[in-house]
Amino acid sequence: MSAALFDLTGKVALVTGASRGLGKTFALALARAGADVAITSRTLASLDETRHAIEALGRRCHSVALDVRSHESIQDGVFLTHAHFGKIDILVNNAGCNIRKPALDVTWDDWNTILDTNLRGPFFVAQAVAKHMVAAKHGRIINIGSVTSVAGYAGLGPYGASRGGIRQLTMSLADDWGPHGITVNCLAPGWFKTAQNAVMYENKEWVSYLTDKIPLRRPGRADDLEGAVVFLASEASAYITGQTLLVDGGITVNSTRALPVKK
Repeated sequence: MSAALFDLTGKVALVTGASRGLGKTFALALARAGADVAITSRTLASLDETRHAIEALGRRCHSVALDVRSHESIQDGVFLTHAHFGKIDILVNNAGCNIRKPALDVTWDDWNTILDTNLRGPFFVAQAVAKHMVAAKHGRIINIGSVTSVAGYAGLGPYGASRGGIRQLTMSLADDWGPHGITVNCLAPGWFKTAQNAVMYENKEWVSYLTDKIPLRRPGRADDLEGAVVFLASEASAYITGQTLLVDGGITVNSTRALPVKK
């Protein structure tokens, strides 16, 4: 097997929600693999740190203001990206949000905020980018899901619905756009500490409880996702589409701890 299968030199990637956290990780991983990267956030200034880090790797980077809750903003952001680079080979549909509440406390506006950001927005970003990919007869779309794409957790009703929807959307788009040389896959992280959930990791008892449920015995680190996103963006995954790749330390095996065997 040649390392060239994972080489993204000459490719252009668009990563939404890249100002911090996992989005920043994805953007830098693709840049290290050779790609030039367009990065988006609702505010341009928040992208400066990511842009400088990408440029320090010797790659081109273009910052774009894009709000996934606005159809006009999506159209403008994708247009500006394509106009700047002349193509878009890879999309990482990462922008998302969460409002963590018991189901009885979720409001109408909470639901709309989460679903508009995590499901409607990614669809229309993918649609806008795919129009260019169809013309080029090639593309890699990576929708960012979650362990909640396949498992349910209390307090995460709307979020889980949005991430489960991303998994189903991925399969539908893979069928829609496969004849045009476009692969569509879902990268689903398990439990990773991010700005959205950092408060949960301040509870040592909860972290211990979580760790015991993960076969690899630790929550995820950002660098655990780098290989997966490069793989799905590269020629190494050319015959893989419509799939959900869980990077979760094994938590979804749903294991039950057995008592030690007495000798």
